Amino acid sequence: MKIKITLIAVLSLFGQFLFGQKKIPIIKATSKTVDIRDGKNFRKQNWTISPEINPDVYETSSLGQKVTFITDKDSITVKIKKDTEFNFIILLNDSIKANTQIKYKIPYLEKLKNAENYNISDNRFIPKFEYQSMDNPNLVRIRKDFKLDSIAGNGNEVSKILNLLHWVHNIIRHDGSSNNPTLKNAIDLIKVCKTEKRGVNCRMMAIILNECYLSMGIKSRYITCMPKETDFDDCHVINMVYSNDLKKWIWIDPTFDAYVMNEKGELLGISEVRERLINGKTLILNPEANWNKKNSQTKEYYLETYMAKNLYRLETPLVSEYDSETWKNGKEITYVELLPLDGIVQTPQKNEQTNAKTGVKFTHYKTNNPNLFWTEPNK
Repeated sequence: MKIKITLIAVLSLFGQFLFGQKKIPIIKATSKTVDIRDGKNFRKQNWTISPEINPDVYETSSLGQKVTFITDKDSITVKIKKDTEFNFIILLNDSIKANTQIKYKIPYLEKLKNAENYNISDNRFIPKFEYQSMDNPNLVRIRKDFKLDSIAGNGNEVSKILNLLHWVHNIIRHDGSSNNPTLKNAIDLIKVCKTEKRGVNCRMMAIILNECYLSMGIKSRYITCMPKETDFDDCHVINMVYSNDLKKWIWIDPTFDAYVMNEKGELLGISEVRERLINGKTLILNPEANWNKKNSQTKEYYLETYMAKNLYRLETPLVSEYDSETWKNGKEITYVELLPLDGIVQTPQKNEQTNAKTGVKFTHYKTNNPNLFWTEPNK
């Protein structure tokens, strides 16, 4: 992101960058993408060199461990302490200087612990969650056109849920920086990815999988997982899927082909994973969890860092249905947000607004009561 600042501010910022260390190391690169080894985690092509950001700050919570930036020509390593603000320059193509900084930050998991408390006595009105019938013609088409019965297989309910997860992950490439297509349903999203040879973001992947589950008669919702801050540039969207056999919601993430278990190998739901993260209980990530078949995911990064950041606030559509986020004039869509007692914006509890450009009416409800948010679909 390019930010316009005054010349004085530029000089002041550069002076802080230059004189905060006695000597500013320089590493060379000819490619703008950089690999990062952060403690035990290796993230391929995780960083883009951005000379326009001064300095471009990489934040890490790997206290006592080493962080290494690896370009196509060079590398640099620093051991992380609580006061670490390590400055260096990436020299791109021997001519472009990118002022870069590695900085320690408080772990997201520590922040999440402040969000433990809800209020099960919060009985402010929220409409009942709804799930579209598998008999809906569009859902019938999804099931038939994509041969989902064959993909789901003949095993038990859980195996069908997981088989559909793996299928969506394998046929759709995740691209978090992509623009959302106009038509946001499984049929059109899969089509545009195939014809344009492109990927989609995590929200679109969760929408695709959600409609596949609904078409098979499996109740599910997609969940926007957000940090505490209301102004953020990154969140994550996954699915909550109800298993009638297990009589519970389970965590399903098509972006990373991920689900989560306890020490007994039992599948966990989003609320259980959140509670276990806060209280330090055992969590096991399925071993095949990965990003685009390139980077394997570890429990330490995926759950204790990335999702710990994004489990502060949770939001879901009130009605789980086909084509729920294709904006059409006159359409109405309702979201429900679950937030802890220390959430920043607690009011208004109900907010309505209509988008002047699309003509879509949005209604947002807030609740502090997890029991209302996680209501079983049969109740």
